[in-house]
Amino acid sequence: MAHILILSLQIPILKAMKPANSINKADKHESKNMQVPSSLLKSVDFKMKRIIYLFLVLPFIVFSCESTPEAHFFTDTLDPEVGQDVLFTNDSHNATKFEWDFGDGFVSSEANPVHYYTASGSFEAVLTAFSRSGISDEASITIDVQIPTLLEIEVVEWYDEYVVEGASVRLYPTLVDWEGEDNMESEGFTDEDGLVVFSNLGPYVYYVDVWEQNHDNYDLAAEDVGFIRTSEIMPHKINRFTAWVDYVEHTTKGDGKHDRTMVIKKLERKSSDKSMISNDTEDWKALYEKSIKVK
Repeated sequence: MAHILILSLQIPILKAMKPANSINKADKHESKNMQVPSSLLKSVDFKMKRIIYLFLVLPFIVFSCESTPEAHFFTDTLDPEVGQDVLFTNDSHNATKFEWDFGDGFVSSEANPVHYYTASGSFEAVLTAFSRSGISDEASITIDVQIPTLLEIEVVEWYDEYVVEGASVRLYPTLVDWEGEDNMESEGFTDEDGLVVFSNLGPYVYYVDVWEQNHDNYDLAAEDVGFIRTSEIMPHKINRFTAWVDYVEHTTKGDGKHDRTMVIKKLERKSSDKSMISNDTEDWKALYEKSIKVK
């Protein structure tokens, strides 16, 4: 820029000069005329051309100096369950604007969005990163969404095998927690078919506590802990467990739990006497809709 300023000051002066061998009419008595060396004129002409060239290419230089955006991201999981939050972490460079397409009809303009899928299958999540001038770059990841892990519990009376409606069903992580009623994972109530469904469970064993005004599973648990203990939950399947209960005459409505003194019928029973556990993947959508989401 300093060269440009100096040359701009020189141009008016040079325009006032005459070519070499010209006659100065203002002073005919001078024995020698003012002359401009031709080498200086050539130098000025060359510098003017440089100035014009710089003005022409400068916009292209500035444009080419802008860094190209690089889109990149990662997720906390590539195989989430239906309904599970997926954290998308943006690791792009030289970008000021972002557009996300999660592949299921939903989009976002947040830098680091959180999204969950409502159906199973493979979805291509695409991130488009834009620079300040609108240059863009894309990155994508395939998300394989699994069916949710479900546990369907049916509460059934042991002797007459009728289902029990309105029973409280609680899940505990250990037998000690079940006995002390501590650290409950979740609670639900059976419907008219004696069923309650839990979803978003981990691949663990759970201990099932059942209580209803005239039914519980406490005496059965004392006979065989298998009556209250599920097998290890299979991920991405419908796990089914039958919670057998006894008909019990609680002394008053709302009696405290684990009162095992009022069992009317009793004999030595084993959990292996009746089928209790199964798992499959059919009809998971209807079960998931009515399930209790375990956090």
